[in-house]
Amino acid sequence: MKNIAFVCLGNICRSPIAHGVADKYIKDNNLQNKFSVQSYGTANYHIGNPPCDNSIQICKKYNIDISHLRAMQINRTNINNYDYIVGLDSSNVRDLKAMSPKRIYLLGDFGFDGADVPDPYFYPSIDGFDDVFKMVYDSTHNFLQFITRED
Repeated sequence: MKNIAFVCLGNICRSPIAHGVADKYIKDNNLQNKFSVQSYGTANYHIGNPPCDNSIQICKKYNIDISHLRAMQINRTNINNYDYIVGLDSSNVRDLKAMSPKRIYLLGDFGFDGADVPDPYFYPSIDGFDDVFKMVYDSTHNFLQFITRED
C-alpha cells in the first residue's frame, strides 16, 4: 500500500478537497488496496477543525463528502509515513522540502503547467471555491493516473 499526503497551508480548504477527490477516485477505480490518502497543513492554525464550510459545500455539489475530515499538521516525523507528498502551492512545496529529502510534488504540475492552486480561504464567494475544486479535481485525477502507471 502506498500512502499519499496532500498538503496546503491550513488543511481546511484545498488539501481536504484534494483528499476527498482522491478518496473518490480510489474508490471508483477499486484501488483501495493500492493507495491510502491523508491531508495536512504546514501550519497549525486549524488543527482539529473540519474543512471550511465552502469546501464542504463545493465537494457536496460534486457528491464528495469531506465533512468528517479534521485538520492536521504535517511535520518532520509524520512526513516520513508517505510515499507521495503533494503540495498545493509552491510555498507548501518549499516548506515540505525543508522537512524531508523525499520527492515532493506540486499538484499544479499535473494539470496547470506548474501553477499554484490558489487559496480560496479569502475569496468573497463560493465561486472561487468552484474554480479551485475544478483545478484540484483535474490535477488530482492526473496525479493518481500517473502514480497508478508508476506503481
